[in-house]
Amino acid sequence: MQQKIFLKLLFTASFFLVSFSCKKGGGVIPPPAPPPPPPSLTVLDASQTRTTTASVIKFYFNLDKASTSAATVDYTLVDGTATAPADYAAASGTVTIPANQTQTTLDVTIKGNALNLRQDNLQFTIQLSNCKSCSLGTSSAKGTILTEDGTYLPTDNTGYTTPNSYPGYTLIWSDEFSGPALDLTSWNQEIGNGTGGWGNNELEYYTASSKNTFLSNGNLIIEARKEPIGGFNYSSGRMTTQNKKSFKFGRIDIRAKLPVAKGMWPALWMLGSNITTVGWPSSGEIDIMELVGTFPNRISGTIHWRSAAGAMTYQGADYYLPSGDFSQQFHVFSIVWQQDIIKWYVDDNLFLTKTAADLGGAVNPFNADQFFLFNVAVGGNWPGPPDASTVFPQRMFVDYVRVFQ
Repeated sequence: MQQKIFLKLLFTASFFLVSFSCKKGGGVIPPPAPPPPPPSLTVLDASQTRTTTASVIKFYFNLDKASTSAATVDYTLVDGTATAPADYAAASGTVTIPANQTQTTLDVTIKGNALNLRQDNLQFTIQLSNCKSCSLGTSSAKGTILTEDGTYLPTDNTGYTTPNSYPGYTLIWSDEFSGPALDLTSWNQEIGNGTGGWGNNELEYYTASSKNTFLSNGNLIIEARKEPIGGFNYSSGRMTTQNKKSFKFGRIDIRAKLPVAKGMWPALWMLGSNITTVGWPSSGEIDIMELVGTFPNRISGTIHWRSAAGAMTYQGADYYLPSGDFSQQFHVFSIVWQQDIIKWYVDDNLFLTKTAADLGGAVNPFNADQFFLFNVAVGGNWPGPPDASTVFPQRMFVDYVRVFQ
């Protein structure tokens, strides 16, 4: 009995001591602080230019803070416009960021393309899951295979063609665009936007880059892109033979396939070689072909000159395809140019004739040397701007230019 009383007293005293210790200082001792949140893991978008041989695209994985334990995350590659195994090597697995580090990388093999085909950039996704010792800040990233600057771009060659000889004429110069690069002994590549878009309020910035002007598969290709450059929203190409090749009279044939979208303005034309001394339009301008994208089945032939009263004056006519539009096949745009007379043709169909009598007594600039200009303008006073229906890039293909005299 005494032993029971003793144990009871001992228990009561222990309880009192525990209670006293918990309440000492006037309050309850707070519970221990929760553990800090795990580091957040993110993966960044990545890109790599495709070449003719295999390469890698490198993804960067980052933690927002280091940890004393390794962080791991599972990944898998998911097809988009890029597909495995044609464009990249399929893969899945686990990525580890070692303890006390904040970054690691993962290489994905990109397949080469022997032709270096130019096409829209290709994309796939790296998908993340099952993050350990970390939390997912991002669950996926895009891998972009850059193919838009490829050097090979085939196109259907069907359409009208003309001979490389005519009775009574000699071929004095031509460019068949069959070499590896633009012949800079004949051509200049203009850069910029001129003065107010060469007076037309054009919206593009012309470059000398091979992304805008290049040769492939026997064609010259002038490509207009939607991209910010030089303070403008579009890039394109404009080339001339000024101070390198100029001509007076003869038959000129240019075989081309044209961009026809809203806001596009491809042109094959000529300017008087004396433009730097007399200015425009006193130099004269011969538009062999212009197309406004709003009218995809129509091209225009025109001459511009300074009237006897001193004003800019022009005359011309339009040609309409009987079916289809000018982007579907190649067509041949020609002039037959003689003293005091110029005739315009599409696929050997005559649609315009202009003579010295049409100039109204003005000085005739069309009996003097002229040089070539080929360009693809975007926007401007005549075509207006592109709209939501205009899909870029837009391209003009030129198979050949030939001058016979």
